[in-house]
Amino acid sequence: MVEKFLLLFSLAPILRGFIAMIVSGAAFPLCGVMVLRLNLVPMRYMLMHGVILGGAVSLAMNLPVVPVSIVINLILIVVMMLFTKNSKFGFNGGSSAAMILSMAAASVIMHIADVPAKDTLSLLWGSPFALTNVDLYVLAALGILLGLYIIFNFKNIIALFFNREIAQSLGINVRFHYGVMVCVVALVVALAMKILGAFLIDSLLILPVLTSTVCEGKNSGGIKKLFVRSSVFGLLFSVAGYVLAVMINWPPAATISVVSGFVYILVLIVRKILK
Repeated sequence: MVEKFLLLFSLAPILRGFIAMIVSGAAFPLCGVMVLRLNLVPMRYMLMHGVILGGAVSLAMNLPVVPVSIVINLILIVVMMLFTKNSKFGFNGGSSAAMILSMAAASVIMHIADVPAKDTLSLLWGSPFALTNVDLYVLAALGILLGLYIIFNFKNIIALFFNREIAQSLGINVRFHYGVMVCVVALVVALAMKILGAFLIDSLLILPVLTSTVCEGKNSGGIKKLFVRSSVFGLLFSVAGYVLAVMINWPPAATISVVSGFVYILVLIVRKILK
């Protein structure tokens, strides 16, 4: 068993995937805290469809998928920020419209450029084995920047999570920090699509945060502990799921999602029993 493990993880695609899962497992849940606390779940769906549009554009123009998807998502966010006076409430309706338009534009591009739909829709599944060294560098840079942003702006983030009006009255540039966090979500979604696929992003973006919240109940210990616990859960989910997938030859993204979902349900059951 040990020899098989060492042999498999000596292969470059598997090793790159393992490194990616360590970084994304620790970093993505930090972004998930922002998604849930800022009520950005509808916008996350818009960004996922933006990546589909990015895939159609990249295939039609023979360009790399991730950079194109990131650019398109950032454009969608800028448009949302410019045309939505109250981003906290206006994103829900606006993001739904943008989601529909993104899919419509992707369909038109696939038809005009004769891009096979199956190639674009393959982004819905993703694979950590398909990552390149450049993808790892981008992922590592994003993880570091996300961690540094949270550390050096923690008080601003807490104020923003609590109440945007109060944060603004304290002299915090609410629109700037809100925009930064939304852009970070866009970058994470674009990278997560390539690693896990659209259907399974939440296994590392949302489920670690929900598991952490349920595990601690009402005595959550504050936002700082929520960030730390969510990151730890995400790391455990990603590493355990990835290693299990490689050893038993299962799809990594699906296995990670099964592990995440199983642990979340287990925590819910235990919490209910202990009440």
